[in-house]
Amino acid sequence: MLLRGRHYRTGDRVEVTCDCGTVTSVGPATDAKADREAGWIAPALFDLQINGCDGHSFNSANLTRDDVRHVVHTCRKHGIGELCPTLITGSFEALRHGFTTLSQACAAEPELDRALIGFHLEGPYISPEDGPRGAHPLQHVRAPDWDEFQRWQDAAGGRIRLVTLAPEHDGAIGFIEKLVHNGVVVALGHTAAKREHIHAAVAAGARLSTHLGNGCHAMLPRHDNYLWEQLAADELWASLICDGHHLPAALVKCILRVKTPARAILTCDASSLAGLPPGKYRDWDQEFEILPSGKIVVPGTTFLAGSGAFTDLCVGKAMQMAGVSLAEAIDMASARPRELFGLPRRRLESGQPAQLMLFDWEPGGNIQMREGIC
Repeated sequence: MLLRGRHYRTGDRVEVTCDCGTVTSVGPATDAKADREAGWIAPALFDLQINGCDGHSFNSANLTRDDVRHVVHTCRKHGIGELCPTLITGSFEALRHGFTTLSQACAAEPELDRALIGFHLEGPYISPEDGPRGAHPLQHVRAPDWDEFQRWQDAAGGRIRLVTLAPEHDGAIGFIEKLVHNGVVVALGHTAAKREHIHAAVAAGARLSTHLGNGCHAMLPRHDNYLWEQLAADELWASLICDGHHLPAALVKCILRVKTPARAILTCDASSLAGLPPGKYRDWDQEFEILPSGKIVVPGTTFLAGSGAFTDLCVGKAMQMAGVSLAEAIDMASARPRELFGLPRRRLESGQPAQLMLFDWEPGGNIQMREGIC
């Protein structure tokens, strides 16, 4: 297969030849007939926090392999070749069912196994406070329990690779140390932690702030608060939801200037409502409304209640909001999450996997997927 487009890093028009799932050559564009062509070409995206889409939720008590397959295939249309299916705060049985179904899907279908790099457990070990808890159900929030986590990890076939938690819980620091010892990446999120909790979590091995700037109180002390502490912790990378609704442009710019694109990750945090038309829906035993703008709220309020975006939109918004380059934005949504997990970054080079996206883009605009994943 011959692909043609401008290299996302250099802007040069290139031809990429692929055979049997591998890039065999990358060179200057010629007049040869291309099998697929677009304005630009880049490695596929990797999103470490996707909850579902099109009404299919990884958190559903009735999750099936068909649901998993649908989300993966839809994500491919948005340039997302790899993702971490994310399960949020819930009952033990609901989470065990989700992890079991995901694990069985990976074991049965090689395509799904390649796409689902690892599973993300976001909660239930988060803050019970309004604000930091976000839309997570209060009745299922609880302190870390290693035996409980081990049973979920067994159900997942060892595939839980990322855990988001609040470090202020009793026993949380020891729990973090055990996770890190067992090769799980620990993220701080949905937290009301004090300075000492964040410092202790970082010392124990925490490495990421989950969707920094969201999942927090509406009002914070000017100086002594958990946002400043996480920003100041050089050991912590940060993930950001750059959909135009979750964060204002000034905050996105500030976070990226502090963390730099080398320690920042773009995530869409797509909910099961992503991809659905405006209207009222029910999910997580709650009512939600998708506004014509794409913002998801609790009906009758302006309270943000999840994401309706995909990662390709967030790449374009990051450029618009923070002034980063196309290469920096794509790398934050592709190379950075792989680096967080200790995986080699994808490059447009001979010998690399032929998991590429073709898209159109003009400076100041969003990227428009032309072919999805090749």
